[in-house]
This record gives sequence, C-alpha cells and structure tokens, in this order.
Amino acid sequence: MKIMVVSDIHGCLPALEKAVLRFREEDARLMVCCGDFLNHGPRNPLPEGYDTKGTAALLNELKERMLCVRGNCDSEVDQMMLEFPCLNEYLQTALPAGGGDFIPVFFHHGHKEPPPLLPGTVVTSGHTHIPLLEKRGGKIFLNPGSISIPKGGSEPSYAVITAGNHPPVIEVKPLTDKDRVLLRLDYCAD
Repeated sequence: MKIMVVSDIHGCLPALEKAVLRFREEDARLMVCCGDFLNHGPRNPLPEGYDTKGTAALLNELKERMLCVRGNCDSEVDQMMLEFPCLNEYLQTALPAGGGDFIPVFFHHGHKEPPPLLPGTVVTSGHTHIPLLEKRGGKIFLNPGSISIPKGGSEPSYAVITAGNHPPVIEVKPLTDKDRVLLRLDYCAD
C-alpha cells in the first residue's frame, strides 16, 4: 500500500499536474495533502502557472482518493471550491506495517505544534517548503517539501510511504523524477 504525500500546492496547476502524474506512476492508493491548496499566501510570490480554479478542478477529480489537512493559507473559501474536506487541523491514522504491526501517522500542516503523540509516530507536515525525513525523540518527522514553491535550495518534491511490508519505507522524491530518491528511511518504531 502506497500513500503519496504532497504539500504547499499554492494554486500552481502545472506542479499539481506533475504531482498527479507521479501519483499514477507510483500506483499510490491515496494522496494526502498537508495544506495550502489554492492561495499563494502573502509571503510567497505568485507561482508560475497560478490557476486556483484549474487547481481546484484537478484536485476535485481525485476527491475519492484525497485526505487533507488545513494549511495556514487555506480558508472557508477554499472549502467552497473543493469537494472533499480540507479544513481539518490534523488527521491521525495507522498504516499496516506487516506482521500485524502498524505505523501511527499524524498529518498536519506544521505551523502549529502537534499534541503529544505515540512513540514511533510518523509526524508528517508541510509549511516550510523544505523536504525533511529524520528520526528524532522516538518519532519520525517527514516533510515532503513543496511541489510548487520550494525553499532553502530544495527542488519541488513529494513523499511516498510504502506500508504493509516489513519494514515500511518512507521516501522523498523530486517531482521531476520518480526514480530518484532524495531522502529514504526504513521505518523502525525503536
């Protein structure tokens, strides 16, 4: 079972089109978006290909396969354009890890501190626009970066969580090449 994680689309239709292509090529079951769907935000430049209506329409085509959380640039107006829930502050779930084990996963945008979480939780966020995958304090922190406005010298990127096998694998990949891996971590709750 593969889950693709994206964040910080910021209304950039060409970037979302590439992400949807990668979603299909990865054969992922779900796409999780960690916020900032349509609005470019007051601190960001307008991304090339900024098209909020086109971005909303493409996201709506995937509504049966989307899980999303609200970003700091998302509002009730975004929810009026999107046909799936996008205003939850966070989502918490568990993914199969093989052998009857599971992976606790917490999705949020990242602009607010998460609540206390179980050891071994994959804490997934966006917001910084910088890819991150590291183990710290008994948890794994994942940021897929931004598909549209990368920062900190990074390139547009996304993440894939491959669960159900042992050990589960988490990878961050560039949007331009699904076969190149920027960051990789074999999941281990210890």
